[in-house]
Amino acid sequence: MNPITDYKIPLGRWAAAVFDWMQANLAPLFDGLAIGMEAMIDAILWVFQTPPPLLVIAAFVALTWALQRNWKVCLGVALGFLFILNQDYWEETTESLTLVLSACVVCMGLGVPIGIFLAHRPRLYAVIRPVLDLMQTLPTFVYLIPAIVFFGIGMVPGLIATVIFVLPAPIRLTHLGITATPAALTEAAQAFGGTPSQTLWKVELPYALPQIMTGLNQTIMLSLSMVVIAALVGADGLGVPVVRALNQVNTSLGFESGFIIVVVAIMLDRMLRMERK
Repeated sequence: MNPITDYKIPLGRWAAAVFDWMQANLAPLFDGLAIGMEAMIDAILWVFQTPPPLLVIAAFVALTWALQRNWKVCLGVALGFLFILNQDYWEETTESLTLVLSACVVCMGLGVPIGIFLAHRPRLYAVIRPVLDLMQTLPTFVYLIPAIVFFGIGMVPGLIATVIFVLPAPIRLTHLGITATPAALTEAAQAFGGTPSQTLWKVELPYALPQIMTGLNQTIMLSLSMVVIAALVGADGLGVPVVRALNQVNTSLGFESGFIIVVVAIMLDRMLRMERK
């Protein structure tokens, strides 16, 4: 008789009980979240797919110029999108971009305020940090199970799983940017009568902006890494041909779709890269 193995801690049963309770008691909340997220996804997808592809490409190039002021980066973005169009992956790319942009809206909308909040409360951050570690290290396939239970099949559960996996990145980097603000700057602002709100908006956030933009960059990269996993729960996009290639052992299709994901990642990285001057 082995007391260690004979008395197994019922971790899985506890988790199942929690999920059953949430499904029974929080169904209206999950339905509301699903409706809101589906409306956001449909709106973004309409923006990407309704205009002619060349017009969308021109808009991305204009946005790149506004952010980078570098014609080489703009040319790279234009050539990348034209390559995607040439390979006939435009629809899948816009679907993946919709998932990525939706994840960015949710993650940055939650992550930046939470990061600012925790930056001014170091003891609370010390408590929250293990939760952030858990969110990033727990296998992403585990997130898909409750996502399917609560939200069914489609883009919404893929978005939920992506948000859970990605959210720690903007929280951590926003926290890092705010806490890295030199004490001399904040003390000077307070000495001249700056309120905590003014100090935040005029000193801490401008100094932390490169870190926050890095958080946005990481959010995009991590979201792109989830497109294949999201395809397993019915999310459209570039993950679908990758999964199909895996099922068919089709090396040609797998390399094509995988390379398109790399091209999209490089373009978005160059568009949003910001360095402290």
